[in-house]
Amino acid sequence: MTRVLVTWSSRHGSTDEIARTIAGVLAERGIEVEERPISDVDTMYPYDAYVVGSAVYMGKWLREARTFLDEHHELLATRPTWLFSSGPLGPDEADEFNGSKLAAAVNAQDHRLFRGRLQRSQLRLGERIVARVVGAPEGDYRDWPVVTAWATAVARTLEEAGSKRTRTAV
Repeated sequence: MTRVLVTWSSRHGSTDEIARTIAGVLAERGIEVEERPISDVDTMYPYDAYVVGSAVYMGKWLREARTFLDEHHELLATRPTWLFSSGPLGPDEADEFNGSKLAAAVNAQDHRLFRGRLQRSQLRLGERIVARVVGAPEGDYRDWPVVTAWATAVARTLEEAGSKRTRTAV
């Protein structure tokens, strides 16, 4: 059986909800999943595969998530790994972030950029000022069917890899 770690860095909970949805889809498909924020990951070795995500602010993953990839890039590069990002709000903002360098650094199977959510009431003062200056629209722009479809594709890849291992072992 494949054991997967779904881990993420989130500032205001939107990426957290995306990660937990991905973990739920994997679990529904019979994959053994552990879900935890990056700050709670104490070991990487019991897992066969990884799904790692981060919120995107000012065109970058959160520092905690970038550090995580840097510290574990050698292991991540040798096991099936998927990356996801959350943060752009409008359709034009998706062009401002490109996760291909992150994906290449850990030899990821795929990187997916999901649109995010902005609730001004959750922002710190500095974040509210920046959101106002750049005209960031308040609202929830996450597309749950897209998140679910991506997680289902990850699950299928893991299932196919598992069945190949089983056939080879027999």
